[in-house]
Amino acid sequence: MGERQAPDPGHRSDLSDEVALYHRTYTTLLRSRGETRLRVLERAHVAMGSSLHPGAGGDGIDLGAFLYAVRRLPDEIAETRRIVIGQEPDHLRAAGVPLAEWPTTEARARRRLWHVGPWSAEPEEDGAPDRPGRTLAVLVSSASDVDDLVPTLVAFQIEWNKIRARLRAGGTAGVPSDPEELARVVGAAAEDWGRLRAAWGDRFTQRLETIRVHRCELRLRSLGTSNVGYARLTRDWWRPVRETLVREALHERPVYFVSSNVHALVNLVTGIAREREGELLAHVERHGPEDLRLELERIRLGRSDGSLENLLYYAARGAFARRPDALVRAERDAGVLDMAPAGALRLPVQVIPLDRIDAGRLDPRIGAVDAAALRASDAVIVNIDYPLGSSAYNILREIAVDVARLRGVYVLGKAATLNADVGDVLISGAVHDEHTRTTYWLDNAFTVEDLQDDLRYGTGLDNQKAVTVRSTFLQNRDHLDFYYREAYTVVEMEAGPYCAAVHELADADRHPVNEAVSLTRLPLDFGIIHYASDTPYTQARTLGAPGLSFFGMDSTYAGSLAILRRILRLEGALPEPGDAVGASA
Repeated sequence: MGERQAPDPGHRSDLSDEVALYHRTYTTLLRSRGETRLRVLERAHVAMGSSLHPGAGGDGIDLGAFLYAVRRLPDEIAETRRIVIGQEPDHLRAAGVPLAEWPTTEARARRRLWHVGPWSAEPEEDGAPDRPGRTLAVLVSSASDVDDLVPTLVAFQIEWNKIRARLRAGGTAGVPSDPEELARVVGAAAEDWGRLRAAWGDRFTQRLETIRVHRCELRLRSLGTSNVGYARLTRDWWRPVRETLVREALHERPVYFVSSNVHALVNLVTGIAREREGELLAHVERHGPEDLRLELERIRLGRSDGSLENLLYYAARGAFARRPDALVRAERDAGVLDMAPAGALRLPVQVIPLDRIDAGRLDPRIGAVDAAALRASDAVIVNIDYPLGSSAYNILREIAVDVARLRGVYVLGKAATLNADVGDVLISGAVHDEHTRTTYWLDNAFTVEDLQDDLRYGTGLDNQKAVTVRSTFLQNRDHLDFYYREAYTVVEMEAGPYCAAVHELADADRHPVNEAVSLTRLPLDFGIIHYASDTPYTQARTLGAPGLSFFGMDSTYAGSLAILRRILRLEGALPEPGDAVGASA
């Protein structure tokens, strides 16, 4: 059971004053059913001194923060003046948003469903040219969605208007389109302008002209949210998964829940990427980035310690994305059931009955699997794409209430690191959750020995301490320094809510608030692994990037191998390290 201890004296009771003020400001403003101009939040946003937006209050352009926002907002944001936030489709329809008539869209780096309204013919105000007028309606799935969305919109608006001021003061005829010229005339680094040009593609020059002409003056309207509503939409998300489990006669089987991604585990168990090696390597040679092509050549020549399997898995993410139906059929034939998300909670789900897996198709790095034991297992892996923040609590609680037996919970997520480097793996024995101000002490199912042999580029660090923050923007240098002085080196968003749900699986009470709790005697196996995706002390140097490179993703495959080995050992299909090897496939 979760054992409560004395409160951890190392933790203050709330966020830093500036961050708390900003959070309180926008949450109270959004209680109004009317529209809020985002300009009223700019002062609190600047005063917060966000580590992701350190240049917010200066005259210079913080293009890193702007790129971060661009990738997490839909492309149509450049044509928008009003945003409506709703928790459920009925809320939006009742407010006059005809969802059935508005096309949907998503951002590149956030799984969030947006509905795109028509152009507005509203007059410009005060004689000043506001930006063109679309309305975007967005469904939010948790309080973390709001904590993520609002600061991102404010950062976008602040930097848009600074770019506008610089473009208008540049004195050039028209808008420069060359990154070097933009860096000279407008400011910021030419490399960042190049990244923005890559993000906007053919619309780059057009967008810059729109910025030069139109001021960004976004308005936000919230239709209200509730904890019950979040729980209801989580149940709506889980319902089709439950129906699939019943239809496949899997609903009474024990479950291992994995929160990771939808590309690693499926590659480890199906062998599809390895079967299509020639096709995928040809794709890398024709379309892959230069560093990936060079690494492939080094692997072929025996000059690299890199894994060919990992390279194939990485290449499959791009190559297979263009034919999802064929991939889903191939995965089903190999024992994996894929389910696409619906509604506000945009999380794909994979159901993997262990007795339907062909041991001969497993990644050879897993080890000598006992094929008979694998066929005899009645367990099912339910793997989801990792959620955002507090929705993790609702998801795990809903699943735990519904499934017959939950044997294990494993979390593989990304994090910022205060002491390591991008691509390293971090295993924590303690998690402090800013949502509940509670510290959880774990008997983590994983140690660095479980994955260090599979790390080719990164380093594994265990015995770390993690802090679950409310949002990537809701942290500043003092905030991070405070945690670093207390030896908290992993900054992430999901582990705390997962710990709260696990606590409720082992204790009669709801998750605690402002306490220290030991999760060392649980009725299930529990493990958390993080891979470092950025370093906030260097302003998250992956800001605006389309994702981790192959070399950074190496750690996700190592973590996935560790999780799958753990499950197979608990099911008796894989011997413990040092034990006699059973009958291999």
